[in-house]
Amino acid sequence: MAALHLGPLLRYADGTSATVWVEASRPCTAEVRCADGSGGTARTFQVAGHHYALVPVTGLTPGTSTPYEVLLDGTRVWPLPDSPFPPSVIRSGLPDDPVRLSFGSCRWAAPPTGKRDPVGPDALDTLAARLAAAPDRERPDVLVLLGDQIYADETSPATRRLLAARRDLSEPPGDQVADYEEYTRLYYESWLDPEVRWLLSTVPSCMIFDDHDIADDWNTSAAWVADMRATPWWRERILSGLMSYWVHQHLGNLSPKELAEDPLYAAVRAAPDATDVLRAFAAKADAEPASVRWSHRRDFGRVRLLMVDTRAARVLEEGARAMLDPGEAAWLREQALADPGSCDHLLIGTSLPWLLPQLMHDAEAWSAALCRGDKGPRWARLGEKVRRAADLEHWAAFPESFAALAGLIAEAGSGAGAPATVCVLSGDVHHAYLAEPSWPAGHGPDSRVLQLTCSPVHNRIPLPLRLAFLLGWSGPARFLGRRLAGHGRIPRPPVDWRRTGGPWFGNQLMTLTLHGRSARLRLERAVAKRRGGKRRGGARLTTVEESVLTGP
Repeated sequence: MAALHLGPLLRYADGTSATVWVEASRPCTAEVRCADGSGGTARTFQVAGHHYALVPVTGLTPGTSTPYEVLLDGTRVWPLPDSPFPPSVIRSGLPDDPVRLSFGSCRWAAPPTGKRDPVGPDALDTLAARLAAAPDRERPDVLVLLGDQIYADETSPATRRLLAARRDLSEPPGDQVADYEEYTRLYYESWLDPEVRWLLSTVPSCMIFDDHDIADDWNTSAAWVADMRATPWWRERILSGLMSYWVHQHLGNLSPKELAEDPLYAAVRAAPDATDVLRAFAAKADAEPASVRWSHRRDFGRVRLLMVDTRAARVLEEGARAMLDPGEAAWLREQALADPGSCDHLLIGTSLPWLLPQLMHDAEAWSAALCRGDKGPRWARLGEKVRRAADLEHWAAFPESFAALAGLIAEAGSGAGAPATVCVLSGDVHHAYLAEPSWPAGHGPDSRVLQLTCSPVHNRIPLPLRLAFLLGWSGPARFLGRRLAGHGRIPRPPVDWRRTGGPWFGNQLMTLTLHGRSARLRLERAVAKRRGGKRRGGARLTTVEESVLTGP
């Protein structure tokens, strides 16, 4: 009898259809059966000895919420026996309903229940507990997970024990994951967390990777890539990382229509064993990044979300560096400007913040100028060392791309039918803040534009970095940044910006509530419950910031 190894994950959902992802123990037919009679089936496909299915669900009625079950070869495997959680449901919204998006990034897998958590409560666990306790209360319509869903390079003690049972950890890559099978262990550890497993089964999600999904500083520079490719273990790591990302994360980002038109998905489903098919795809994606598009678009009524790949789509050659290759940049432009007047809110999801504290921005632009050779070879070598050591590889480290995004946002937010807001949603930097840009007079958009940064979901930030982020927005820091920019002969960026909220620290989630032309923001932090000054078990989400971005 087939067993459920992982999932279900409710991924795509609109008014009439949805997709549900599962991993089974052996080849079988997976079925999603809804209480209202809707549902769907899919045969599993095989990759590296694992068996997956993405089940299309059709026949949903807009404006309803229906519980569902998962069956494998006709045997019910979800909900789990004696589950303490409410039934998993698929909610089908109406076009005029409010849209709630909760977003964040950077999640270490939470320790098993009962174990002390060294970094504090997990924000996703805490959200799940709140929803499970009151299933009918307000909930997100989608979870937007902006990178570092797993950590291939920072494994837990439990994962290290599994790795040690497979190979000698004194040999590279040591206690980091090495191949596809080890990648699957990271997903088990993260998504079998009981609260998160239930949460992902009942709230749709869309995801994009960041560096730790593959390796710290992934695609920082051409020199970094060359160094990694010279190691004996990197090729297996990158191929396995891209393969596992396609299976576990990317596939569920696509709509049923996109899946039906995807030749790779058709080839994977048709193959008795799709390992070689997917491995060839990953090899091409690594060798020719422009041949693959990981970015994707999701529409929620009149809310448009563009999830942008800012890792694999980079152009890394010094002198031609770009955050997005020409094809990816053209795709982003086409989607942002498509159908003028068709969206009330344009959201651009990029794991890396566009607007940073000014000192960090100028330091990254300065480092980019040095690495480009503007100050000679000795400074170029120093610039590369600083870039890697300080993670100077955000949008600011690609000055032309930073300016191009500023121009695109101004164009998308201007004119009749412009959206009420254009928001850049980001994570990565292990704290949260709001920043608002301003353009020179006569060149700015009509929309309100905001950088909304929220991270981590469950991680930590060392004290020196916390202090740096606290001071990074200050006047003296800005002065120091301009001195660095002057040394590198860096022109001023095309926009100025100011911090309008934060910085906030802790394990946290932001939620945007969008209804018509209105937009509201709430930031919540997971905190341990206490009684008499002592922890008494469990956690709660406490509101740190709540604000109206646009009226009424």
